[in-house]
Amino acid sequence: MTPSLHDHDIPASGAWRPGRPPAGRRFATVTDPTSGRPFRLEGGGTLTEVEVAYETFGEMAPDCSNAVLVCHALTGDAHVSGRSGPGQPTPGWWDALVGPGLPLDTDRWFVVCTNVLGGCQGTTGPASSEPATGRPYGSRFPVVSIRDMVRVQALLADHLGIRRWRAVVGGSMGGMQALEWATMFPDRVGSLVVASTTAAASAQQIAWSHIGRMAIQADPRFRGGDYYDAPDGDGPHRGLAVARMCAQVTYRSDEVFTERFHRTLLDRLDFTLGPLFDIEGYLDYHGLKLARRFDANSYIRLNRAMDLHDVARGRGSTEAALARISAPALVAAVRSDGLYPPIQQHVLADGIRSVGGEVTWVDIDSPHGHDGFLIETTQLSEPLRTFLEET
Repeated sequence: MTPSLHDHDIPASGAWRPGRPPAGRRFATVTDPTSGRPFRLEGGGTLTEVEVAYETFGEMAPDCSNAVLVCHALTGDAHVSGRSGPGQPTPGWWDALVGPGLPLDTDRWFVVCTNVLGGCQGTTGPASSEPATGRPYGSRFPVVSIRDMVRVQALLADHLGIRRWRAVVGGSMGGMQALEWATMFPDRVGSLVVASTTAAASAQQIAWSHIGRMAIQADPRFRGGDYYDAPDGDGPHRGLAVARMCAQVTYRSDEVFTERFHRTLLDRLDFTLGPLFDIEGYLDYHGLKLARRFDANSYIRLNRAMDLHDVARGRGSTEAALARISAPALVAAVRSDGLYPPIQQHVLADGIRSVGGEVTWVDIDSPHGHDGFLIETTQLSEPLRTFLEET
């Protein structure tokens, strides 16, 4: 039976919180609360303390020369590889690429993946306790940017003793982080791998994001962002589920939906307003699945960070920003991606080449739309392996 948006056992927030099993997470406080110098955000906000949740895979070389940073997308986390279990509700989101003998070979590379600033799986975010009050930040958590996320990752790299990444890798929002790494810290990035991403969010991407955020904020149980003490079933899971449904439609293609669902009924033809078609049940399922493991406030802030993404901001032009990149780049595009269409990756690759950069292009032939960069790991594997070997 398809779960209903009225399920009463969904937590007010799916955020990981201290006291729960850490699973593979490690933690590092990358600010010094005793210094009196808060972490200043690009938009003007401040955080007195920033803790980062991260996972590592493989062994770091004595000279730290084999470290690879993998950056996650909107609803991802630090668990890029491995099984699900207590404290970790999902298996690794790029399991087919990270591990022994795989393209990101953990017998050779020391792979690091962090939960981003503003996230909800252990890194400081809206569900974290505000040091001054001991209560979750909630509505008081400031807006963050992709550049803020990267600066926090740079502090973690310092903490781990990593001066220069062998490669920085990411898709979608992860690709935005990777681009900013190569632009903000060109001397710390040996090679750059980006998939299904863009140099700046487009009007259509921002439009879809706006709809998702409005769905969450319109949920009466959102309570302006202060819902963490609500009992199970009384949080903003309906709004978050609807936001996820909207996003899920943009992540896949009409071809895939038609082939898989067509006009198949959940049960029998019934002239009511409830879920009738198989595709409706699919969307309900994925909406509530996310609500069980994610946080509505984090979704809003990370989603807004993607809107704000623009490598040209404060740098004169996109060309001037891309000219800062000194690392060879691999740029991958999914032919059927309607959310981050291949033209955006072509513009990015051509822009890097136009300022003298080296680019390897990967064309992913897939019907799966934006999610193709997560699904079509076979098509990514050999180009990624070869690129890391040769650069």
